[in-house]
Amino acid sequence: MKNKHNIYILLFLFSILTNSSVTGQWYSNGVVSSADVLTSEVGIKILKEGGNAIDAAVGLGFALAVVYPQAGNIGGGGFFIIHFADGREIAIDFRETAPLRAHRDMYLDSAGNVIENLSTKGNLATAVPGSVAGLLFALEKYGTMKRQDVMKYAIKLAEEGFQVSGRLANSINSHIEDFKMFPGTMKIFGKIFQEGDTLIQTDLANTLKEISEKGRDGFYKGKVADIIVNEMKNTGGLISHKDLQNYKPKERDVLRGTYRGYKIITMPPPSSGGICLIYLLNILEKFNLRQYDLYSAENIHLMTEAMRRVYADRSEHLGDPDFYNVQTDILISKDFAEQSFSDFDTSKATLSDEIKPMKIINEGSNTTHFSIADKHGNLVSATTTINDSYGNKVVVDGAGFFLNNEMDDLSVKPGVPNIFGLLGNEANAIEPGKRPLSSMTPTIVFSPDGKPFLVLGSPGGGRIITTVLHTIIRIIDFNMELEDAVDFQRFHHQWYPDEIQIERETIDGQTQRRLIEMGHNIKNISKFGRVDAIIFSTAGLMKGYSDSRGYGKAIGY
Repeated sequence: MKNKHNIYILLFLFSILTNSSVTGQWYSNGVVSSADVLTSEVGIKILKEGGNAIDAAVGLGFALAVVYPQAGNIGGGGFFIIHFADGREIAIDFRETAPLRAHRDMYLDSAGNVIENLSTKGNLATAVPGSVAGLLFALEKYGTMKRQDVMKYAIKLAEEGFQVSGRLANSINSHIEDFKMFPGTMKIFGKIFQEGDTLIQTDLANTLKEISEKGRDGFYKGKVADIIVNEMKNTGGLISHKDLQNYKPKERDVLRGTYRGYKIITMPPPSSGGICLIYLLNILEKFNLRQYDLYSAENIHLMTEAMRRVYADRSEHLGDPDFYNVQTDILISKDFAEQSFSDFDTSKATLSDEIKPMKIINEGSNTTHFSIADKHGNLVSATTTINDSYGNKVVVDGAGFFLNNEMDDLSVKPGVPNIFGLLGNEANAIEPGKRPLSSMTPTIVFSPDGKPFLVLGSPGGGRIITTVLHTIIRIIDFNMELEDAVDFQRFHHQWYPDEIQIERETIDGQTQRRLIEMGHNIKNISKFGRVDAIIFSTAGLMKGYSDSRGYGKAIGY
């Protein structure tokens, strides 16, 4: 494994010498890193026009709904972590909510068994969208530009169209069988796309114009709301006018942790991401990871055992804090991490069946992330989602956007895994108005001297948390360049199924045999996660990088 890692580093250093663009350029005015080059360009244009990072995030967020339909959305929800130039920090929660008519057994048959696909496809799977309300809330409270000025780019892209990339064409085409179930979807995405085709979305442009002109009332009331509610009535969905009008984003206090002197700020519940990330870092902080190669059997074993325990506690103790008393302070404490890991065996895997959620005394795939930094010192780490790729696969007929299938992120039945294989129990049971537990992990890291160091996040369902974890420890513990830290292979364990999910060609045969001898199950999977990140130099300059697993781009000026 050591030889393989050294070869990788030599190849990477050679690429630096032969292609200076690999390491990225440092900038002083601003950087935007997102899942699509067109949306990164929107963000940079807004910064150049004098907007701040929040203005750019909102304009970019609406543009993603146009050019990145598999995850960008106005039919879903998400989270913002914002660090302001004056030192303030805030989390904005615009996660979707269960409709008022939702109930805990809505996806079960008369025998109490889960009905296949009911919580993942079609409009019964849809929770009340929060993206529009959340983006506009952020803009109105913390932005500097007018709504019309930040939304004009998204409207133009929808109205005039854009050229479809080869990877977007492949993505759309691979879902055509699902799309055939829904006439509204077929009107827009019902043909086989080729690279270079122009995708015009007139209905979506009109919806965006309504929002631009009328604010949140352009979506949660009036014409667009009528279209959404009629869609629900005609297809068995539950969202009503009252659900839409009642939806409100929430400001929450950021979660704070530390790792080897670095300060971490991240998302609190209803995301599980922040708690799980800090919990994992608290465990790993006790060990010298550099004692072994990055992906030695020793380090993979150690990190896997940490992941196993953290995801077990995720299943039991995390949910919407407005409905369930999440013991956040305990879960992110150093003492809790030490207690959780007290039975760690350096030579032997612990079977997941032997791991149970810790008892707490005194009584959280498709998603997209973007990171933005402006010249003033404002930072935004934003993750938004419609859950699965293209959400519930339904385009609202006449309004032009995909709806989410976030109801599957609630516990359809305690102990039954969701589409990402994640387990949940009473803390995340279905209740009207409840926000589903999420794994989104928008995060900002500060250096030991308190200066901005890293802004990052990722899509990936339950693997989001470990994707962010890998990136942080590679940079802090192994001193990797940002590009290397983001692109290098990853592995993941989430308690159940009891297997290390590992990107192909991450480890050699000898390392795999050692892990199997320790008692681990290995499952090779395709690449996962797509980190969009920004890193800062000690001089305060910044550069970004967009994961090579995707087709996004980091742009600065």
